[in-house]
Amino acid sequence: MSQAKNELDPTERMLRACRGESVDRPPVWLMRQAGRYLPEYRQIREGTSFLEMCSDVDRAVAVSLQPIDLVGSEAVILFSDIFVPVLGMGLEVEFAPGPTLADPIRTHAQIEAMRQTDPRDEVPYVFEILRRLRGELADRRIPLLGFAGAPFTLAAYLVEGSGSRDFATLKTMMVREPDVLRSLLARLTKLTVAYLEAQIEAGAQVVQLFDTWAGLLDAESYREWVLPVHREIARSTRREDVPLILYLNNGSHLLELQLEAGADVISVDWRVDLERAASLAGREASVQGNLDPCLLAASREEIFSRVARIAEQASGARGHILNLGHGCLPSTPVEGVRAFTDAARALGRG
Repeated sequence: MSQAKNELDPTERMLRACRGESVDRPPVWLMRQAGRYLPEYRQIREGTSFLEMCSDVDRAVAVSLQPIDLVGSEAVILFSDIFVPVLGMGLEVEFAPGPTLADPIRTHAQIEAMRQTDPRDEVPYVFEILRRLRGELADRRIPLLGFAGAPFTLAAYLVEGSGSRDFATLKTMMVREPDVLRSLLARLTKLTVAYLEAQIEAGAQVVQLFDTWAGLLDAESYREWVLPVHREIARSTRREDVPLILYLNNGSHLLELQLEAGADVISVDWRVDLERAASLAGREASVQGNLDPCLLAASREEIFSRVARIAEQASGARGHILNLGHGCLPSTPVEGVRAFTDAARALGRG
């Protein structure tokens, strides 16, 4: 990974790293960086449900911005949930705490009954939050990230009815009623493309696609069921100069296939050998990751050491964004997050 001589501002650093251009050091942000580990977040959230927070523009803007000054993150990601756009399809979803459906999707008739609408009309608050954030960040040159849940992960919850360790109902549908699942994935793919495009129009400068449950699949099933969806989203989203990051959780066995999706950046969890990921990605994609979130409980010295090691492992990549291998845990020490972002900045002085 080549280095620029002059220090870049955070937006330049992020976009250049995504595109594989020279940077002074890796940019740094954290998945779930606005959340329960921050006392200031809990104070704003008090007495408010999670979904209410997602639709309350003032509160969502406030908590989205918290990690910039509180823990030194160098990017802001929209505070929301992957299920927010699904709410506009006429489905009854509750959070307890994860998404649950009283009437899981199991038939063609249920899929046909799902509303096909424009996210701009159904969840307008998402785009107002993004517009407000872009305005707040402009003078500071902090990049703004949007995101969406990938169709397979959304389908996993919709078919199963709730979270699961193995999503057996979903995997059974893959072999017994494949046409039903293909129809559902097609609907969700259209929704995801429209949702990401609307976020970009509202000011997102980078977008990330989260496929949390694709790692449940073997390589053959991923190639059949998920890779075409990822490719379609990467191809169809009119992104222009807005990079796309693709994140797979627990997907070390799918790394080569993930690179075929056409994303600008592949984001990998801590189970992935980052040096191998960087080598495989070559000039095709940058890499993001991949500290185990639990290691934020380590000493400041250990976190600095781990970050230096991750940066060295990623040095063969065309570009590297320093991040966790999954989201911040509610028990994450705030001082550990600060050490992580400080360690990233120290790379530019080393």
